Amino acid sequence: MTVLRVLLVLIGLVLSGVSGAFADDDAIRATIGRFAESKNFRDTEEVVRALGASGDVRVERALSALSDGNLSFRKADKAVFIALEKGQTATLFDPLTGDAAGEEPKGGFTKIKVNNSLRRTIRDVISGLTLASPDPVVRLAAARTMFIAPDAGNLEALDAAIAKETVASVKTALETARASTILVSDAADAAKLEAVAFLGKRGDRDTLSLLTGFAARAQGEVQAAAQRAIDDINATLALWDVGQNVWYGISLGSVLLLAAIGLAITFGVMGVINMAHGEMVMIGAYTTFVVQSVIRTSYPWLFDWSLTIALPLAFLVAGAVGLALERGIIRFLYGRPLETLLATWGVSLILQQAVRTIFGPTNQEVGNPSWMSGGFQIGQLALTWNRLWIVVFALAVFGLLLYVFKRTAWGLQMRAVTANRRMASSMGIRTPWIDAFTFALGSGIAGIAGVALSQIDNVSPNLGQGYIIDSFMVVVFGGVGNLWGTLVGAFSLGIVNKFLEPYAGAVLGKILVLVLIILFIQKRPRGLFALKGRSVEA
Repeated sequence: MTVLRVLLVLIGLVLSGVSGAFADDDAIRATIGRFAESKNFRDTEEVVRALGASGDVRVERALSALSDGNLSFRKADKAVFIALEKGQTATLFDPLTGDAAGEEPKGGFTKIKVNNSLRRTIRDVISGLTLASPDPVVRLAAARTMFIAPDAGNLEALDAAIAKETVASVKTALETARASTILVSDAADAAKLEAVAFLGKRGDRDTLSLLTGFAARAQGEVQAAAQRAIDDINATLALWDVGQNVWYGISLGSVLLLAAIGLAITFGVMGVINMAHGEMVMIGAYTTFVVQSVIRTSYPWLFDWSLTIALPLAFLVAGAVGLALERGIIRFLYGRPLETLLATWGVSLILQQAVRTIFGPTNQEVGNPSWMSGGFQIGQLALTWNRLWIVVFALAVFGLLLYVFKRTAWGLQMRAVTANRRMASSMGIRTPWIDAFTFALGSGIAGIAGVALSQIDNVSPNLGQGYIIDSFMVVVFGGVGNLWGTLVGAFSLGIVNKFLEPYAGAVLGKILVLVLIILFIQKRPRGLFALKGRSVEA
């Protein structure tokens, strides 16, 4: 039992004004004193259950100390204390109130022995005590504990708690704990059949484990009913597993979309094979690391806003690097794809080494803000907040980019240059700068992808290398230069990958996906959604 639960119980009792409901102090102390007279573990267990029957939550302190091996009695007068040893002496505390009660030489007291079976009994008794807590959170936790580790001795306490419970969710949890407790009791077969039917409706893995253990020792009609419930749960869990794999695929697809959407611009629209695209993602991740480092040291109260601050900075930094790359190298290599590939590959190595020199070769710590930490569950589907927010973020970036392409003057100019460079130039569009800013836009999008990826992956100089090949596969599969194709390709490949991994493994699964894409491209060379591109003149 944690300290937090103890505090919740005691605070709840004080706030509820039920301090008068405690059992008589003298009677409780007399029961605790019986520990000194225990001759074996069975005697100790009887005392533990007697304390549980008192209903006084203060005995939890003594029971927890007993479970931890810190409950002792003084040899001189058989008085029971919590004894915390320090060197050759021990500090004594009152087992009921926790008040300091002096010190005793190490040889002046005897520890009350416990074994694993007794510890389980203590745990169950403490859970039973918390059923009377005024805090529904504490009662819910107690019901959960008693469901996972049922004990026939808790049946009476559960019946009483169910009769008094007014919170629907807690009452359901208590009824579930009662059903699991009936399975380990000597109740009649009719009651066990009813409990099996009740538990079978839950359809979760904890229930499956409980019923599997019960079916192994049950007989006759009860065993058959338990096996039917197990089969039904397995079928239900198989459907949930499909849903879980789809979610994992969507989650992976959102990551691929973020990594590939910038590449869809530089490679798809401009026809530039940019092998340094992964390093733009890395630059965005390291920008996040720098922002969080500054906030941690100087403005710790802003930590929950760190990603909001990092997003525009990552876009600007990665976009500036992309602009410099296009103006300094790529604009001289248009129409020469092999030279462009080699040049950008060299730039990627330079950027990686620069980051290693500045930040070191090891992984850097990037924390999750509170709103991206933890998770929740829908049925048997487990969702984490960081993955969910990344899915939302990826779709938001996609929508914003689609708006820029379709609804802004700059987007119109980009599409004009894509369709017919010479005609666009004759209409006064400065095509070299359209190329430059389009490349910067793709690099900036990769930078903000790095902000998102820093929340689920290691931030290291090699971060971008893990996504560059997958990004090219997404762009080629979806249709070169088509944003909708990139969206469909990312989520399709993500879901297929997650369904292949359990059977083929992560590495072989990616190889199979690559083979499938190659076969697909043989039939549809322009991808899922063909888009008429342009040849960039030298």
